[in-house]
Parts: sequence; C-alpha cells; structure tokens
Amino acid sequence: MKKNIYIPLLLLVFTLSVQAQDIVPITKTEVLTKVSENNTSIKISEQEFKQARADYRQTNAVFLPNITASHTGIATTNPLMAFGSKLNQEILTANDFNPALLNDPAQIENYATKLEIQQPLINLDGMYQRKAAKSKMDAMSLQTERTQDYLAFEVEKAYMQLQLSYKAVDVLEKALEAANSNKKLADNSFNQGYLQRADVLNVEVRVTEVQNQLQMAKSNVQNASNYLSFLMNDDTYVVYTPSDELMVSTFSMENKMVSENRSDIKAMQLASNAYEAMNKADKMAFLPRLNAFGSYELYDDQIFQGDANGYLFGAQLSWDIFKGSQRLGKAQKSRAEFEKSKLEYQQYVSQSNLELNKAKRAFLDAENKLQLTNLALQQSEESLRIRTNRFKEGLEKTSDLLTAETQYAQKQLEYYQTVFEYNYAQAYLQFLTKE
Repeated sequence: MKKNIYIPLLLLVFTLSVQAQDIVPITKTEVLTKVSENNTSIKISEQEFKQARADYRQTNAVFLPNITASHTGIATTNPLMAFGSKLNQEILTANDFNPALLNDPAQIENYATKLEIQQPLINLDGMYQRKAAKSKMDAMSLQTERTQDYLAFEVEKAYMQLQLSYKAVDVLEKALEAANSNKKLADNSFNQGYLQRADVLNVEVRVTEVQNQLQMAKSNVQNASNYLSFLMNDDTYVVYTPSDELMVSTFSMENKMVSENRSDIKAMQLASNAYEAMNKADKMAFLPRLNAFGSYELYDDQIFQGDANGYLFGAQLSWDIFKGSQRLGKAQKSRAEFEKSKLEYQQYVSQSNLELNKAKRAFLDAENKLQLTNLALQQSEESLRIRTNRFKEGLEKTSDLLTAETQYAQKQLEYYQTVFEYNYAQAYLQFLTKE
C-alpha cells in the first residue's frame, strides 16, 4: 500500500517540476537557424579556418618586401669606429689623418637612422609552401561546410527524438488512462465478488508499471530538449515541444552514391594536395634563392638628426649546398606524408562507400519493419478492443486483458520507434550522399 502511494507522489513531484520549467514550442527550421548561428562546433570550425587563412596570408612574404627602420646611437673611442663614424657623418678633415688622432681618438657620438628593404625575387620552395597553405585553407573551408552538414543531420535526429519522446508520453498516458479504467472495473467486480483479490493486484501492478514507464518517457522529453539546447548553445535548458508530429517521410533511394564532390572528401583530396606541395617545396630547397636588398641611411652627431646620408642596394644569390643531410631527410619525410595522405584518402572513400551500403540496407530493413509493425499495431488494437468488451461483460480473464493492453502499448511504441528509425535512415542516406 505504501508503494502504491509513493509512486504517484513521485509522479506528482515530477509533473510539478516540469510545469515549473518553461515549455517552448519550436520548429525544426528554428532549431537549424539557431544551430547555424550559435553552435560551438561551428564556431570552432570557423576559427580553425581563420587559422589556416592566416597561415596562407603569411606566405605573402614570398612576394612582398620586408621593410625595417631603426635609429641607433653610440659613443666610442674605438679608432676604427670613430674614424668610420666621422666618415659617415661627412665631417672628416685632413687633421683626422694625424696618426696620433687615428690611434687615440677623442670620444665621438654617432646617431644613425636606417631604412632597410629586402625583396624576394626567386624563392621556389616558398612558392610551393604557399601552394600548400592555400590547399590547407581550402580544405578547412570545406571541413567547416561538412561540420554544418553534420550538425544539420544531428538536428534532424535530435528533433525526431523529441517527437518520439512526446509520442511515447502520449501512448503511455492513454495506456495509464486505460489501466486506471480497468482498475475501476476490477475493483467493482471484486466488490461484487466476480474477481479474486489476486486479479485486482495484477491490475494494480499494471497501473504501477505504466506510471513508471510514463515517468521515464517524460524524462526522455527533458533529455531530448536539453540536447537541442546544447546544439543551439542555449544554457536556459527549457523544455521544448515540437510544432509538428513524428510522421513517415517519403524518400527515393535510387541513384544514391557517395560523390567525390562531397565536402569532406574534397577536403581530404586538398589535404593530400597540400602534402604533395610541401614535398615539392622540400625538393626545391636544394635550389638557390635570389633576393634583392637595399638601405637608406642618415648619420649625425645629434639624436634624430641626419645631415649626412647614403644608400646601398644590390642582389644576393644564396645556395645552401649541404646542411648535414637535414634537407634530404626532410624531403623523404614529406614524401612519406604525401604517400600516406593518398592512402588515407582512398581508405576514407572506401569507408564512406561501406557506410553507404550499410545505410541502404538499414533503410530497407526499416522500411520492411515499418510495414510489419504497422500491421502488428492494427492487430493488437483490434485484439484489445475485443478483449476489453468481453472483460466488461465478464467473459474475459483479467490476465488476458492485461496482456492485450500491454501488447497494444508495446506495439504503439514499437511502431513510432520504427518510424523514427525509418526517417533516421533516410536522413543518414542524404547526409552520406550530399554533394
């Protein structure tokens, strides 16, 4: 008796706690919009793309000059530095060639303002490094796109889970209503001496079981709502109600195949291209580089002045002939990374085709199961109707009625679960075959 009082009390507390929360109707379109705007995974993916874009922009150094400016002040009695400073300041006189002054000069101050420029002319390894960075940036852009596709698929699944949870609540609320109605009939029959106490207890057990299942179904509603809140990056965690019900979707599976234009597959190809470019860059490191340089200088014995000036410009051809086999090992490593990326691409495409074949079979299985569960649902509903009428007339055993009632509720839940699986299989196929 205490148990029978305790469980309804729990249900009452649970119901009040749910009612205390905000219940917000929401459409799938609204969820998709909020996810695309607020989802953390999309924001992370966007930042990763920005990182790759910044790496690519750094390679502009292959074309653009490097310009620096500096102002340096010194005071020295070093013979060479003192003579050179006077020469730069254009204040050298004949008296400065006196050996005594050359060997033991007085302290001299020198302030130099210098503007330097370095311009790459031929840098073949840098060109291929830039090409690799461009491929990586494009790959990250496609990965961001695929992340959005995946989250759209995840929203589809999560929204259907919310619909399924509410369907389960509806089924179990009706089952509880029927169980309570049967309990009243059983109590009346017991009071009239038509039933034994054991039959009444069986009916009460059935009521308790449905109450427990209903509580779990309502918890699933909250779980599904919370997951939608997580996807939308909403920390209010309200309870959502779907604006439309779970229904069978129409779908054609003909000509469905994995396309090489799918964003994640194209990203894998671009990543392989990046490794190839890096390998070529390592090979080009064996070739010489040609750079131009120039500078403009101002000198004075007063700070931030420049009575004397001069310039310098030229070009440099540099060639690292041997660096202790470091470049050779680096080229071999990048070659192995390139070959590995090609194998990973082939494996990824093969795995995607494997997933597609599995998804097609799952769809066909769900389609067949949908037909069978629909037929079983109709049969169990008719069986329950007949047994309920016979029970009211005292022509049916309590145990048989409870069995029919339980079976009907189970078939309803199985049917809606199958509808979910069928629609999920469609959504997954569309996700796998999306270009």
